[in-house]
Amino acid sequence: MIVILTAAVVVFGGATIVCAVRSTEFRKFLAGAFFVSGGIQFYLYLAGVSVPLLGTSFVQTPDLSRARSIVHMVLFAITFYTGFVKKPTSHPE
Repeated sequence: MIVILTAAVVVFGGATIVCAVRSTEFRKFLAGAFFVSGGIQFYLYLAGVSVPLLGTSFVQTPDLSRARSIVHMVLFAITFYTGFVKKPTSHPE
C-alpha cells in the first residue's frame, strides 16, 4: 500500500508542478489555497488546538500546526509573487 500511495503522490505532485509552472491562473489559485491553509494552521496554533488525524491514533500538536503554517505562508509568498506580481515572459516559438 505504501508503494501505491508513494507512486500516486509522485504522479499527482509532478502533474501539479507542471501545471503551476505553465499556468499563471493555477499559481493564483495555489496562492489563495496556501493563504487559507496557512491562516487556519496558524489559528490552530494560537488557539492551542490539537487535531486528531482521522482513522488513526495520531494527533497533530499545536507546534506542528505552527511549523505547517510557516511552510504554507512561504509557499503562499512564492505563488503570490509568481502569480500576481511577476510579469509573464514570452517564449519565442
